Amino acid sequence: MAAPGQNASRMRLRLLAPLLFGLLLAVLVPASVQAATQADTTPKPNWLPADKQGFGTSRTLASKVWFTLEGGELSEVYYPRLDTPSFRDLQFSVDGVSERDDAVHQAMLLDPSSPTYRQINTDRSGRWRLIKTYVTDPSRSVVVVDVDFQSLDGRSHRVSMLANAAPSNETDTSPGSCSPSGVLASDASMAIAVAARPALRHLTCTAGSDGIVASTASTRLTGKARHQRLTLALAFATSRGGALAAAQTSLRTGWYAVARRYGAGWLTYLSTLRHPPRSLISVRQRQEYAVSEMVLAASEDKTYRGAFVASPTMPWAWGTGLQTPSGPYHLVWSRDLYEISTALIADGDVAGARRALDFLLFRQQQPDGSFPQNSDVSGKPALTNLQLDEVADPIILAWQLGAHDPTTWSHVKLAADFIAGWHDTQGHAAPYTPQERWENQAGYSPATIAAEIAGLVCAASIARQNGDTASAAMYLQTADAWHAQLNAWTFTTTGPYGSGSYYLRLTKEGNPNAPTTYSVGDSGPTLDQRAVVDPSFLELVRLGVVAPDDPHILSTLPVVDAQLSVDTPSGRFWHRYNGDGYGEQRSGAPWDVGFPPGSQTTIGRVWPIFAGERGEYELAAGHGAAAQLHAMAAAANAVGFIPEQVWDQNPPSGQPGFAPGTPTFSATPLAWSHAQFIRLAWSIVAGRPVEQPVIVACRYVRTCG
Repeated sequence: MAAPGQNASRMRLRLLAPLLFGLLLAVLVPASVQAATQADTTPKPNWLPADKQGFGTSRTLASKVWFTLEGGELSEVYYPRLDTPSFRDLQFSVDGVSERDDAVHQAMLLDPSSPTYRQINTDRSGRWRLIKTYVTDPSRSVVVVDVDFQSLDGRSHRVSMLANAAPSNETDTSPGSCSPSGVLASDASMAIAVAARPALRHLTCTAGSDGIVASTASTRLTGKARHQRLTLALAFATSRGGALAAAQTSLRTGWYAVARRYGAGWLTYLSTLRHPPRSLISVRQRQEYAVSEMVLAASEDKTYRGAFVASPTMPWAWGTGLQTPSGPYHLVWSRDLYEISTALIADGDVAGARRALDFLLFRQQQPDGSFPQNSDVSGKPALTNLQLDEVADPIILAWQLGAHDPTTWSHVKLAADFIAGWHDTQGHAAPYTPQERWENQAGYSPATIAAEIAGLVCAASIARQNGDTASAAMYLQTADAWHAQLNAWTFTTTGPYGSGSYYLRLTKEGNPNAPTTYSVGDSGPTLDQRAVVDPSFLELVRLGVVAPDDPHILSTLPVVDAQLSVDTPSGRFWHRYNGDGYGEQRSGAPWDVGFPPGSQTTIGRVWPIFAGERGEYELAAGHGAAAQLHAMAAAANAVGFIPEQVWDQNPPSGQPGFAPGTPTFSATPLAWSHAQFIRLAWSIVAGRPVEQPVIVACRYVRTCG
């Protein structure tokens, strides 16, 4: 934790932003708004893309609403849980011209100490400008928007609003009734109301067959005043009356008061964290660090505490054949939750990490000790495939948190026993995993085996502290046996790259020199297993299973770099594995789940997390990692969100017009990316990977006293 003086200094610096923010808005003079005819609009048939330019919620538990921004407009709003999108989008048009399609968009983080976002949309012909600033009301589930319309040509303009709702994540059923009184939509469990001050007098409401409800309103804005403003409230509640009352109460409270309380709540939270590490040497990196802190904190559900979702986005295969267009990024993965929690520990939010562990053990863990591929925020399994690294990660997290009480131990024992004894009906047994880190292959994976070994060693430590020496001995015996066999399962000496000796992404049957072929997944080709490598082998070093200077590690590094790394203006990044197809099409068009197997119609681009993981390796090897920290920060979009993937080269790899090293249309922000950035920043200060379980490294890598 930072010294009191450090936190006080940080608080003083952060307080400047809300004051300047208030002064900026105070010079804008509100004008009256008159209702006019409705816009001729059609509800959108699907959710918006995943590359968000805003994501916010209050720090209070009373306000169970999260907003996202994309394409110059308000995109998905989640209520009452972070896995339940209940609103699709809200946008304006001016004189029939859409702000989404016919304006130049600018998005910015307005307040460096809170997720307060502003969109500035300017007509391409220079006739008008629309400025929208977003917060949520800390006292109730209301998104509050300050809307400032500016006539740049001195003329009056007709401004229309279109709001699309789908309560309770409706996709194919009627969402219930709607009313022009201000209730945009309602169903059996919730109601959504839209209101404004000055009032929108003539709302119209229609329901579509796909569950979307559209509400429209138009306003004649005169050119006599440069700034014509209104405050918009989008309210969510369990009843129609409750939603209307919440909207009106937020409007009576007023934009400035709501925004100040919203900002103050975030400032208080950030001031409880550690002072930002000295490894952040540029303004951009310091800004990126603050954004990363806020993204992680905002990614936690408010009903089921400790449930941090992977990303507040739709799959970027949106609208291309998924049966549930809104899943699965706003679900909870054990793996992602481990990455998030280790960053929270590094940043000083140990309580948040402990809530995550409690969620894993008491909500997500299954009776047999396993963990599902992912779950909703209540812990109910969503995708139910088994990935053994996700069973090991909660054990490692428990050890890192020093959680060795008898109740925690009972859950750790279930998980460790499951790992040590897992087998299937085809004769496979752990450390073979039915799915590895990238969720589309079974086999012997270096990354998964690293997690399994580390998990068993950590479980043995917790077992000893609870007097169960028999279990401790069994876990260590199993971990040691797997450690001894690791290279025989996963390290080829007959590969087609370099000297022919390196770790593979995985082997199908534990024979790394066999010419076994498999389809790499996600539209990728069928390849000889010896031709598929993955940067994830560095999990062996990060988790303390193999030394950074081990000859097997050193011989794999140049192969992975030659096969998967890409140098961009932002820095060096890596692909997941050879032939990866999890990305946009070659033209940059959205990924399509309907492709034929092996067609390679899509290309997986490069991932910022690998820059962070490589940085952690460099530190373990005694080198610096400033270049990797710089690359991660440079990969962020205009508001500081680090995506899942960034573009690699321009042609001939197929995406003309997309700058290398900048975000693709993938899930943005990705909590894992932001967690990796925070963790790398602290690892640079420590000179080692801060989340490495020392007890594992002391067993296999170094001598400890």
